[in-house]
Amino acid sequence: MSEATQRTSDSGVSIWLDDLSRTRIESGSLQDLIAHKNVVGVTTNPSIFQKALSQVGPYDEQLKQLGKVDVETAVRELTTTDVRNATDIFREVAEKSDYVDGRVSIEVDPRLAHDTETTKKQAVELWEKVNRPNAMIKIPATLEGLPAITATLAKGISVNVTLIFSLERYEQVMDAFIEGIAQAAANGHDLKHMGSVASFFVSRVDTAVDKLLEQNGSDAAKALEGKAAVANARLAYQLFEKKFAEDPRWADLEAKGAKKQRPLWASTGTKNAAYSDCKYVDELVAPFVVNTMPEKTLNALADHGNGAESISGTYEESKAVMDKLAELGINIKDVTDQLESAGVSQFINSWDSVLADTQAGIDRVNA
Repeated sequence: MSEATQRTSDSGVSIWLDDLSRTRIESGSLQDLIAHKNVVGVTTNPSIFQKALSQVGPYDEQLKQLGKVDVETAVRELTTTDVRNATDIFREVAEKSDYVDGRVSIEVDPRLAHDTETTKKQAVELWEKVNRPNAMIKIPATLEGLPAITATLAKGISVNVTLIFSLERYEQVMDAFIEGIAQAAANGHDLKHMGSVASFFVSRVDTAVDKLLEQNGSDAAKALEGKAAVANARLAYQLFEKKFAEDPRWADLEAKGAKKQRPLWASTGTKNAAYSDCKYVDELVAPFVVNTMPEKTLNALADHGNGAESISGTYEESKAVMDKLAELGINIKDVTDQLESAGVSQFINSWDSVLADTQAGIDRVNA
């Protein structure tokens, strides 16, 4: 086992892999990462499936079995098969952690990001299709996604809330989660094996804010480069600590066996070569968090990561960073609103590519 990934895990971080493909499953790569790099879960998204399904070959056998089905059905079958097989690989991890970890996430169609009712319907369909207790259904944290998150949890379905960028939206997500768990309890669902994470995006915040700081060009702006994303995420962790320590609704639910919705750091690959390739892991280490990372970041962590707790005691410093950004005229809410919109658009574009690549596969195997 890598010493650095073990240190990170020992500090309270669950290491998840932000990648999945048929090749990774069948080659034994996933099992190897579990055995040697402390990987205890997997996240997928439309961009990840676009990369996987663009490969010629791995999915041909299943496409032949499916025959000349419509492309939406084919995509659903291919992606849920991968997720189901991955959940089986992680089943032992799930059982040993009492279903805290060992989770594999699959996202609702990103074109539904602003459609509450259809999101609720598809979340149930995906959950039933994968049919594994350690799956998670990903729902975006758009305003329209919030009631779908609550409704899905109310049915006893585990949820990964994705595309969270702002502190304001994160608070709304936690409230949606607590309400959903309360409804699940009222509906008679066993809370003990239900799980939820709140995927708070990190590196994209620095990419956007650093661009504005470069445009400003002052020494004060230069000094803030590479600081916004970590400060934003650390303040989110402060909100997490406060909410689950002080909300009276949560104390009652926890007594019934409910598990906290953990913050999940997403978008943790470093996009600026001037920054450490472990920056968005090492600077966000704390108990009860998940960090989902691409394999490149995971390998960097395993090779030279720190893994020591790094959030405690940073809240005043983080708030100061946000205050200084405001003094320079950078409106962080405008930034995060734009990032949410861009994130939805990016996933829709990836999904369009998934459909096109899968249709090409259908045509190829049936030629």
